[in-house]
Amino acid sequence: MLAMKVLHVVGARPNFMKIAPVMRALDRRGVHQELVHTGQHYDPSMSDVFFADLGLPRPDLHLGVGSGSHAEQTARIMLGFEKVLSERRPDLVVVVGDVNSTLACALVAAKMHIPCAHVEAGLRSFDMTMPEEINRVLTDRICDLLLTPSEDADENLLREGTPPERIRLVGNVLIDALAAHVDRGRAREPWRVYGQKPGGYALFTLHRPSNVDDPAVLSRVLGAIEEVQREIPVLFPAHPRTRKAIEALGRTPRGLLLLPPLGYLDFLGLTSAARLVLTDSGGLQEETTVLGVPCLTLRENTERPITVSCGTNELVGTDPQRIVAAARAVLEGRVKTPRTPRFWDGRAAERIADALFR
Repeated sequence: MLAMKVLHVVGARPNFMKIAPVMRALDRRGVHQELVHTGQHYDPSMSDVFFADLGLPRPDLHLGVGSGSHAEQTARIMLGFEKVLSERRPDLVVVVGDVNSTLACALVAAKMHIPCAHVEAGLRSFDMTMPEEINRVLTDRICDLLLTPSEDADENLLREGTPPERIRLVGNVLIDALAAHVDRGRAREPWRVYGQKPGGYALFTLHRPSNVDDPAVLSRVLGAIEEVQREIPVLFPAHPRTRKAIEALGRTPRGLLLLPPLGYLDFLGLTSAARLVLTDSGGLQEETTVLGVPCLTLRENTERPITVSCGTNELVGTDPQRIVAAARAVLEGRVKTPRTPRFWDGRAAERIADALFR
């Protein structure tokens, strides 16, 4: 067992998929590790099932912060995490992605002079109205080691004046999780539960505040998806906050197959066999690029532009005409031929482990 003690932080579903391969890579090197779950995603359907699907160990500590405004949630995480660091005194903190937990824990580590590494550093949408963009920029500013998924992320950091010695291009660790589990996900044939066949349905997700919290935008998007489902069945695993927003609209999406939140394996199986994905998720833009599934992103910008330049992704915004026209183009066979970005090869976690040792 090596003397180095690493403390990992997770708070929301995207974090779980990305930290699991890193923990396995460090475990193979005999590193002492502990896992802290902030509880930012506290619903069992958004959290517990992912630990089981990914083979993650149960968290050593659970802060249980729950919901609240961005300020409330960030403050509660900081208060709880400060106590954790005072008690555990790790050699290194590892934070992942761009959620409130990422920034809150990186800030506490910086204040306590404990080195911190950021997995998935350098991504930029250049849209500071996005809470995630604020988290990304500030986390990268205060972390000691910036582990980037692609060359454009390196370029963003260098443009901001980040010293090159803090930057390591390691590749996309989300693809490590995909490569390890996609066959298991497909073997479950989750589409059969909903009476579908591979390639015979579209998959739709929506969760970003800019799309969900504004009733006019939400209504527009739902109307467009209802139009798409006239031509292909649409499966809609609904995020709890999205479901509440739809209920507040006083309408039931017509024709859509409304599903509960799904575990990682079932969702990955559905994604891999979809004819088309419509989403505002960042991770899905990456997964569909590697899977070769056409992706229409319901946003005007993306922090993952490589999925547009190299992958299957197309930005269509929230205008119903654009969404429907782009979906019809895909259904008519006008699709992009993707190229897999460099280091999106299922070995990013090994490079992350190497970077931590160096």
